[in-house]
Amino acid sequence: MADTTPDIQIIKDNMRKTWMAGDFGEVAKFIQHHADDFIANRHITPDLQLLDVACGTGNLSIPAARAGASVTGIDIADNLIEQARNRARTEGLDIHFEVGDAENLAQPDAAFDMVLSMYGAMFAPRPERAAAEMVRVCRPGGTIAMANWMPETFIGDMFKVVGRHAPPPEGVPSPALWGDPDTVSQRLREGISELSTTPVTVIIEYPFSVPDVVEFHRRFFGPIERAWARLTDDEREALRHDLEVHWHRYNEATDGSTRVKAQYLQVVATRATS
Repeated sequence: MADTTPDIQIIKDNMRKTWMAGDFGEVAKFIQHHADDFIANRHITPDLQLLDVACGTGNLSIPAARAGASVTGIDIADNLIEQARNRARTEGLDIHFEVGDAENLAQPDAAFDMVLSMYGAMFAPRPERAAAEMVRVCRPGGTIAMANWMPETFIGDMFKVVGRHAPPPEGVPSPALWGDPDTVSQRLREGISELSTTPVTVIIEYPFSVPDVVEFHRRFFGPIERAWARLTDDEREALRHDLEVHWHRYNEATDGSTRVKAQYLQVVATRATS
């Protein structure tokens, strides 16, 4: 499907609206420690040229810049880019943030030593294009690293709960397929010399109850906020009920708070030198 067809443009416009809905910056605060650990394992050196694809509010970009990297962050949502810029200014960090599309990066070929994406590029509606773009902008011998929520785990199952009530666009593959090693090996085969995939368990913790967590996501997490807006009152209550059941199923806390384990697939690829 060509970029100019109405269908993909509608999908892109809806995706932008989805991630601009609510306030993902509030959600991002509770998973910042995932990004801190991810960056700590990247062995970043001073002046390394790094691109953060689908950077959101800068969860990866901020710690990468603290470690000395020269960071560029791109995201499809204008309001998230503005939050990222404000965070960088507050910390006195020189990070270049711009609105951009993971499937059509504005950056030149082989411009970066490292290309990263955490819970971001996995949502691009045409994953093969996003994969090719990440490879294109990475220098030969450079690293592409991703953290992608896995299917059949807490987040993958939450996607299914929401999708039962508000189906995703027809023909767009599940984002959680980026968390399947076999799928990743197919998407990252051209121009790649080495590829490793490793499941990583992380904690998502909120100091409030499961019903309050569901309401928090209903207000702030764009995909749920937008799904909610499409439903009738009865359908909304059914979605709320199913999300509460889902969170209760995984909740390990016994003190009235919420603590769940989630799994992402850590993908580390090396751009081929020839």
